[in-house]
Amino acid sequence: MEDTPLIQFGRAERSCPQATHNGALVITAILANYEVERIFIDSGSSADILFGEAYDQMQLGDVSLEKVNTSLYGFVGELVHSRGMVSLSLTMGRGTTRKTCLLKFLVVDVPSTYNVILGRPTLYTFQAVISTYHIKIKFPTQREWEKYKAILSNPKGIT
Repeated sequence: MEDTPLIQFGRAERSCPQATHNGALVITAILANYEVERIFIDSGSSADILFGEAYDQMQLGDVSLEKVNTSLYGFVGELVHSRGMVSLSLTMGRGTTRKTCLLKFLVVDVPSTYNVILGRPTLYTFQAVISTYHIKIKFPTQREWEKYKAILSNPKGIT
């Protein structure tokens, strides 16, 4: 097993000193060549979720959906059936410290504030570590540990 660099979060890395621990870690990333905002990092989720409205905006069509017999619990306490599963590339980071991985997303038709929920499968695949105190996610790249902070901007793309 290869050595991975030591990961640390320093006091100077805190994105917003006034932020409280109540804020969600929400980022912008590249999903299937679309810049997608409002991606919620949820270490409590056992699945990666792509909400139907965002999926439809990407115009990937139902052809790319793999039919799966999977339902979810937890959205407002009721049973939610998925539309299917889709494999898409996700890129986090910028420039030489970006990382791209192929991930499987369940597509669900449920209203949401978010476009995507990245759960434990993504955190594992990216070897990512999150810090709610620093409002950051870090993951190893070929060059170094990428410090990918929560992005609260409004660039063009899926909003």
